[in-house]
Order: sequence, then C-alpha cells, then structure tokens
Amino acid sequence: MNRALLLFLRGLRDGSPIGAGYFAVSFAFGIQAREALLTVFQTGLLSGTNLTSAGQFAGLGVIEAGASLLTMALTQLVINLRYCLMSCALSQRLAHKAPFWHRFFIACGVTDEIFAVSIASPGPIRPAYFYGLTAVSWPGWVGGSVLGALAGDFLPADVTHALTMALYAMFVAIVVPAAKADRRVLLVALAAIVLSTACAFAPWVKALSEGMRIVLVTLVVAGAAATFFPLREAADAR
Repeated sequence: MNRALLLFLRGLRDGSPIGAGYFAVSFAFGIQAREALLTVFQTGLLSGTNLTSAGQFAGLGVIEAGASLLTMALTQLVINLRYCLMSCALSQRLAHKAPFWHRFFIACGVTDEIFAVSIASPGPIRPAYFYGLTAVSWPGWVGGSVLGALAGDFLPADVTHALTMALYAMFVAIVVPAAKADRRVLLVALAAIVLSTACAFAPWVKALSEGMRIVLVTLVVAGAAATFFPLREAADAR
C-alpha cells in the first residue's frame, strides 16, 4: 500500500477520538448559536471556516452584543494567538520537503488537540498524516455544530453543559500517555498547570484575556523546557 495512504489512515485512526470530542463540544456550540439567532446554515458555515471552540464561543458573545467587525477581529486575534505558537512548533517538525501549499493547508487545520497529537507522534510530521487527523476532526466539529443547531430546542441545558466536559477528558487522554513515557513531559505539564492557575489569580495577570494568559504560560513554560531539557538529537544534527 502507498506510504502516503498508510499515513493518512493512521491519521484517521489517531484523529477519531478528536472527532468524537469535537462533536460533543460543537453540539453545545450549535445550541448556543441558535440562541444567538444564527441559522443552521450560518452555524455550519461559522464552524467550518473557523474550527476554534474558544474563538467561536467568544464570537457569539460579540455577535449578541452587536459589536463592530473590528471588535470581532481583535477578539479573535487575541483568543487564537496561541495557534501562531503551535504553527511555529509544527513547522520545525514537518518533513523538510513539504512544499508551501502543504504548510498553508496544515496551518489552517491547527487546533489544540490536533497539535497535541501531531507533536507527540514520533519522527517528522508528514502532510498525509496531518490530513488524516483533519479529515476526521473537521466533520466532527461541523457536524456537531449543525446537529446542535437543529436539536437546540429539544435538549435540556444540563445535558449540553455535560457534553462540553468531553473535550477536557480528551486532553487528559492525550497528555497522560506522553507524560508516562517521558518524565520531562510530566514536569512541563505540571508546570503549565501550576502557572496557569497562578495567572488566573495573580492581581495583574488575571486581568488579561484567557487567550493572552495561554500565550504567556506557553512562552514561559516552553522557554524553560527548552533551556533545561534541550533536545540533544536536534543539537547534534546541527
């Protein structure tokens, strides 16, 4: 079987839990979108062209407030700024021969969960593998949004709130195996948890948006990890 097809199928396999988690979370988004008076088509279009839970939920608040397009753009920039950091990290792991158009489409599909699975995979990241992850995750997000918009009038609020917990459970499932395999990953994860919690209560930092706090924690923890736990094989390759 063609190697690219094998990588794509492996991406589909690894991305299936992400798609399931996305379906649950986007189902709740679809319900809130209908409450914000978006049509089913608008809800599906919004999810299909954004693929960002925090950005989309925040965007609904901007829409309901009747704020300007500039406010919407600035809100999305701040909330989704972390994806710039993730894309930079992924670009260092992509196969060197990956052309620009592959990098362009890969950047469009970067999410927290897809990034976590991709960066944890051994060896260089091949475009076919990433497309497999996206091919099963994107339909889960869009499909859940559309069905949530259709079923929003029938499900109680407690059920929709419970569905959002699936995403946090998925994060735990992604991090725990890597942390068990490498103690450095465990230390970095614990440091990120502690610093993120501290930022939520620190007098000056807690005034920042959630997106900016994520970026701040990422820069500090990633910088410390790169300093104290450098990749020896990367240094040797130079």
